Amino acid sequence: MKKTTGFAALLLCAVFVQAFARFEPRGAGQATQLLLVANQNDASVSVIDMESNVVIRTIDLTALGFSATAKPHHIAVEPDGSYFYVSLIADGKVLKFNRDYELVGQADFETPGMMAVHPTEDLLYVGRSMAAVNPPMRIGEIRRSDMAIEEIEVFYPRPHAIAVNRRGTYTYTASLVENQIISVNLASQNAEFTFIDGPTHTFVQFAISPDGETMVVSTQLTAKIFVLDISHPPAVKITKIIDVNAAPWHPVFSPDGQFVYAGNKDANTVTVIDMNTKSVTDVIEGTGLAQPHGAVVSPDGRYLYVSNNNLKGAYHPRQTSGEGSPVGTVVVINTATREIEKVIEVGHYPAGVAILTAN
Repeated sequence: MKKTTGFAALLLCAVFVQAFARFEPRGAGQATQLLLVANQNDASVSVIDMESNVVIRTIDLTALGFSATAKPHHIAVEPDGSYFYVSLIADGKVLKFNRDYELVGQADFETPGMMAVHPTEDLLYVGRSMAAVNPPMRIGEIRRSDMAIEEIEVFYPRPHAIAVNRRGTYTYTASLVENQIISVNLASQNAEFTFIDGPTHTFVQFAISPDGETMVVSTQLTAKIFVLDISHPPAVKITKIIDVNAAPWHPVFSPDGQFVYAGNKDANTVTVIDMNTKSVTDVIEGTGLAQPHGAVVSPDGRYLYVSNNNLKGAYHPRQTSGEGSPVGTVVVINTATREIEKVIEVGHYPAGVAILTAN
C-alpha cells in the first residue's frame, strides 16, 4: 500500500477541514431566514436554514425542564425577529425564546394552541388547543415584554382559530364546536359575534391578506375555505365559500395576496386558491405530503413550506428508529411550478411553523 508523506497528510487534512467548513450548518447569527417547526410528539423544535433547507438545530424542551409530553404546537415570531414563542398544549405554557435559542420567559395558560402577535403593541394573543375538550371560554392576552397574562372572555366554547388585523385594532377568534366568529375590540374588549349557517364547520385557523382587507378561515369537518371581508371591523362578511379537499388546515397567503395555500390533512394534498377569481386553481400532491398541517410562504414568495404530521405513515422516512410513528416532514414547494423540490425530515408530529427573519 502506498504511504502518504507528512506534507501530503497535512495537505489532505486541510482539504477535509475546508470541506467540512463549507458544509457546516450555520447558526441563527449567520442564517438570515430560519424555519421553526414545532414537533408535537417529541417536545422539540426543529430549526431549518431556509437557504440550504437543512435542519441546523433541534431545541430539546425536556433539557429545559419541560415534560416529554409537553406537546409544542404553534410558533409565533416578533415582527423584528428578536424573539419567538412556542405554545405547549400539555404543559400549559407559552414559552419565549431569543434568537440564541435561550428561554427568556414563560406564561401559564391552560391548553394553549394557536397564537397571533400584535403588529404594533407589546401583546400576544393565544387560543385553546383542539386537544382541550372543555377549556375556559377565554383567550389569552400576553404582554410580551414580561410575559404577564390576562384572559379575555369570548362567551363560547373552545376558541381555537386566532388572528389580529393589520391595524391592530381587532382580534378574531372562532369556535371549534359552534359556527361563530367573534371580533374583539382590543381597546374596549367589546365583542361582536358573526353567526354562520350550516352544519358544524369546526373552524381551524385564519389567515389575513397582506392588505388587511380579507381574511380566510379553514374548516375541518365541511372541507371549505370561507373568504371574509374584514375591511370595516367589527363586521365580518362572507364573500365566498370555496369547496376544497378534506380537512384544510392552516391557510396562508402569498406575499402579493394573489394566492391562498392550505394543506388538506385528510387528503395529503395542498389546495391552491386564486384570490382574484376566488376559486381553486390547482391541487398539489406528491411524496412527503402526509397529513399536512402548518404552512408558510418565504418572504420572496418563491417557496411554500408545509409541515406534515405523518402519523399514519403515508411517507416512509429514509431512516427509521423502529419506535412509535414515523418522523414527520416539511415539504418545500416551488410556487411557480407547484412542484415539491425537497422533503426535509424533522421530528415526530410536526405541527405549527413560522419564519424567523433577521432584520
